[in-house]
Parts: sequence; structure tokens; C-alpha cells
Amino acid sequence: MEAQESTSAPEMLGHPKGLFYLFFAELWERFSFYGMKALLVLYMIKQLLFTDEMSFGVFAAYMSLVYVTPLIGGMLADKFLGFRKAIIIGGVFMTLGHLLLTIEMPVFFYGSLALIIVGNGFFKPNISTFVGSLYHKNDPRRDSGFTIFYMGINIGGALAPLLCALVAEMYGWHYGFILAGLGMITGLLVFYRGIKSGVFGNHGLPPSQEIYNQKVAGLNRGNLIALLSFLSVPLFALGIYLHHYEHFIVWLAAFLIVGVLVQIYLKSDKVEKGRLIVIGYLTMLMTLFWAVFEQAGSSLTLFADRNVNLIWLSAAQTNSINSLFIIALAIPFSALWAYLTRINRNPNSAIKSGMGLLFLGIGFLLFALSARDVDSLARTPMFYLFAGYFILTIGELFVSPIGLSKMTELSPTKYVSFVMGVFFSSSFFGHFFAGKIASLTALKKGEVNIFSEGFFGKITAWVTGLDYIQITTANVPGLEQLYSYVSVYAGFGVLMVLLGLLAIVISPIIKKLMGGIN
Repeated sequence: MEAQESTSAPEMLGHPKGLFYLFFAELWERFSFYGMKALLVLYMIKQLLFTDEMSFGVFAAYMSLVYVTPLIGGMLADKFLGFRKAIIIGGVFMTLGHLLLTIEMPVFFYGSLALIIVGNGFFKPNISTFVGSLYHKNDPRRDSGFTIFYMGINIGGALAPLLCALVAEMYGWHYGFILAGLGMITGLLVFYRGIKSGVFGNHGLPPSQEIYNQKVAGLNRGNLIALLSFLSVPLFALGIYLHHYEHFIVWLAAFLIVGVLVQIYLKSDKVEKGRLIVIGYLTMLMTLFWAVFEQAGSSLTLFADRNVNLIWLSAAQTNSINSLFIIALAIPFSALWAYLTRINRNPNSAIKSGMGLLFLGIGFLLFALSARDVDSLARTPMFYLFAGYFILTIGELFVSPIGLSKMTELSPTKYVSFVMGVFFSSSFFGHFFAGKIASLTALKKGEVNIFSEGFFGKITAWVTGLDYIQITTANVPGLEQLYSYVSVYAGFGVLMVLLGLLAIVISPIIKKLMGGIN
């Protein structure tokens, strides 16, 4: 594909004009995705009457599968579809999924989630790779451009929980889902307008129109891929329904990803081999990051609903806090990276990844620290929720947009979409483990989680000021539930701080393997 070649595509504000069409298309696509995500766990618990543990299981299975399909969508775009057609197919599937979620029947509930999973596989990796294709491989504007693009993601992520949750509260859950679907339609229209106006130059086309048009079973390859994708929807729906067996899918996905990467590694030269090792390393760090970070939407939403003195915002709307901070910080961070590059002081990506884990850990320690100011109703001040989200947002800006940029640089050119899919698989694995972490916060009478006793119990007591034995004898409604949240947050907060420091220490070794890429 032409992913890294320059063209005469028009520019605007110092960047390719196509960036801003992709910015708005992604903004509205993320509006639909995050609007539904903010409602999903609360909808399952309050409307479908699922238990906490079942809701966490369904949510984790959905969110993890959403991020494994980009591996397939990335490969299909590389070989047959090109970015443009893959994004259109994905957008149509996701629109159907959001709208059909309004029908309160099990077959539509699981089927709608499956449609979004399949659609996201085509949309997510290819629109991000499309951004990278607009720049030369060594263009100094790349990190800045990806940070601007990342801000678009988070404008959609900030508006969606606020508006969709408000509509859901005023008119009913299904109207919140309809609003999310309208966001997806808007994103598709913006992207189609960009194609028609020619702002993408010759980027994003099928790698070979001849191969794309080849007939298989009476259909050209593009239509056949769309049909087979639709036929796969029941399989993904079954995967969500049987979420207790998701670990088999995790092992299978890990085996397939490693297998393909090994094949690419064996075909690569020495520099590419070093970069592929870095790709694997950064993907593992991102898996750890998302496993803890993605308590947002699941356990952190329930923590806000049950144990935080909320002001102005509902529990679902607290999902906007992270995105609001991203919007406020994205441009300053973009300018910071540009300035540090000019004075030759920009930290390399390996150091930034370690810093991201470090800030993530501090953010969760702040959530846990809120227990020191608990009131008689077992509720904590909202300040800690905002402060924790602010710190972990800084961590996110150290790793996620920079990771998107580095994947397109580190990857061998002909495998760039697949490698972007590998990077997004960190979210697949991360959400799987996020579900396991969230299930530790589910209150089970007569049971304790591993952070309530022994070494971790001492850490919890030190951070939160709460002791498990005192909690169980205090007979304060909601206090034991609060402890189940903050004990987990304290334990994983400390773990992330230690792992972040370790990543910073070994960063010189990783830097050498990057072959001149910072």
C-alpha cells in the first residue's frame, strides 16, 4: 500500500487537510462508541437486572472482542480493501449495531454488540493508519498530528456520556442508544464528504483494484468480505453470551498474533527485527495500561454511583471526565512534544511508556486515598474522582497517541495495518484482564479479595486508612462495598508505579532496538 508515500494532497493549519476530515469522522464514531459504553454496565444492572459479576463479564467480553477484530480488519485492508472501503464497511455495521440495541430482546442485545465488534474491526485500525499515511515516515509533524487526532477521539468521548446519559435519564435507555447511533451516521457522512472532496489525495485506495475486483463465488472480493463479515456476527454474539469461556479466545488470539509476528520477524532485516521486538514490548506495556485504566466504564462507574458524592454529574456522565481532560491537555502536550523536539530534549517512546504507567498508578492511588475522607454514608468526595482522572489522563497522553504514531513508524511498510491491529490487540487483552480486575471489586459476602489481607492488605491500610476487620465489624451500610473498590485500586496503583519505574530504567535497551526512531 501507499501508506508512507507523500502526495500533493492539500494542507490546512500546517497539516494535511485530510487529517481534519479524519478528525471529525473519528470524533462522531467515538461519540457513538463511548455514548453506548457509558450506558452499558448501568443498563445491564438497572434495566436487564444482571448481577455485577455478570455485567462485568459481558462488558469485558464485548470490550475485548471490539479490539481483537482490528487485527482481521487491518489485514483485509492491507491485502484487498484499502483504508477507505474498510472504514465505510465498518461504519455501516456499527450504525446497525447501535440502532438495533434499542430493541430489548436477548437476541438483539447480543447481536447488536456483535455488529459493533465486527464494524469496529474495519473502522478502528484503518482510520488511525490512514492518519499515518498522510505523513512522511520521518515527518516531524507526525506526533503532533496524532495528538490532534487523539483530541478528536476524546471530544466525541467527552460529549457522548454527557448527552447520551442525559437523554437516557430523561426519556429512557433506548433513546440514549439511538443518539449514539446518530453519532455514527454523522461520522460516516463526514468521511464520505472527505472522499468526494479529494482531500485524501491518492491515499486509502485498494492496494490492487484488479485483485479487489476478482470474482469469488460470483461476488467481487470487496462484496464477499462484507457478506462473510455479516455472517460472522452470530459467532461474536455467542462469544459474548458465553463470556465465561473467553479465556480460550484470549489464548487463541495470542497464539495467532505471535505466530504471524514470528513469520514477519523471520522475513525481516536486522533493523526491522529490532523494531518488531519493540512493537511486542510496547504492546505488552499497553496491555498492562488498559487492564487498569479500563476500570472506567465498569468498576469506576459503579464506584461513582455507589460510593462518591456526585455533584452535577450522574455516574454514567463521569465517563466524560477523562475525555474532558484529554481535550484540555491535548494541544498543550502536542506543543510540548514539538518544542522538546526542537531543542532535542523529547523523551523517547520507551521512557514515555514508563511514565504513562507511573501516572496511571498514581491516579488509582488517588481513587484509593479518597477513603480517608469517607462520610457516614460511605461516600467519598468527588474531588478525588476528578484528581485521579486528571493524573491518569496525563498517563494516557504519554502512551496512547504516541503509541499510535510509533506503530506506523516501527512497522515494516507492507504490514503497517496488521501491526496497527497488533497494537490495538493490547486493548483486547487489556479489557479481558480489566474484567478480571473489576470482578475483584464485586462484593461477595464471606469472601475477601487478595488485596484485603497479607502484604497487599497492609498496602491497602496504609493508602486508604481502612482495615478489613474493622470494616466488617463497623456495620456501616456501603462501607464494605467501598472497601472492595479502594483495596483493589490501592493494590494495582502500587503495582503500576513499580512497573512504570522499571520500564524507565530499561528504556535505553529498548531505545537501541528502535533503529533510529525516537
